Amino acid sequence: MSEEKKQSVLAGFKAFLMRGNVIDLAVAVVIGAAFTNVVNSIVKGVINPLVGAFGTQDLEKYSSCLKQPCTPDKNGVMQGIPINWGLVLSAVLSFLITAAVVYFLMVLPMAKYLARRAAREKAQEDTAEVMEATEVELLKEIRDALVAQRGSGHGSTP
Repeated sequence: MSEEKKQSVLAGFKAFLMRGNVIDLAVAVVIGAAFTNVVNSIVKGVINPLVGAFGTQDLEKYSSCLKQPCTPDKNGVMQGIPINWGLVLSAVLSFLITAAVVYFLMVLPMAKYLARRAAREKAQEDTAEVMEATEVELLKEIRDALVAQRGSGHGSTP
């Protein structure tokens, strides 16, 4: 590979990395991973025991058996066909909690902020339009006054 191509590839790669959206995406992934741990801890430490108060202590142990027997044999191999719907329920709860937190703590406040910002910008644009219209009217009055002066000035000179 020629020296110019190496430099252009490296320059392109550097430009790609320095884009704001790449950095934002990397931060979002890291924060999302940390947030997932928090949500999973809440589900396993709070939600599962609350649901477990009505049954088993671990929500993930809820299951049904599609084909009997659903017990491990002496080698530890599961016999029958178990359906672990507790795992699905736990994942759904984790998703709902994550979605609620993201919506109420991130999406909703940002939407309100953007709406207020758009309203402010619209008000500023309206004010600027009124000022421009006022300036145009003032310039027209000055023009008319100058034309009137010029017209009266021409008539008074012999």
